Amino acid sequence: MSDTPVSLASLMTPSKTVDIEFPGYNGMTISLCYLSREELVKLRKKCVTTKFSKKTRQPEEVLEEEKFLTEYCKGVIKGWSGLKYRYLEELLLVDVSALNADDELLYTQENAELLMKNSADFDTWVTETVSDLENFTGNK
Repeated sequence: MSDTPVSLASLMTPSKTVDIEFPGYNGMTISLCYLSREELVKLRKKCVTTKFSKKTRQPEEVLEEEKFLTEYCKGVIKGWSGLKYRYLEELLLVDVSALNADDELLYTQENAELLMKNSADFDTWVTETVSDLENFTGNK
């Protein structure tokens, strides 16, 4: 055993991606990426602009929500499988009558953003799952 102390910095990783089953939807798996607090702060900073407030006569930071959602989706949702068209009907208002209900919606960045914007259930699950470190450490 070495007497040299191990640096915590050398052990830390800024992100980790795991496949997690979406509850209640058989075979639907989402590839989610855990981002460290530092990475989330960087992501948020990219989406903040400083504007001058007429009310307070001070500069204030304003979060550009659309840009943040885009960057957040890009950062945390890395893909999915098993997202059948019939599952979409339970997640948001869609018309899939012209499609085979058991076919799958393929993952694209745009599809991920639209699902996050339009499905409160999906958005909540992704946000809660990504913020729970245990989902990425295998200690559950």
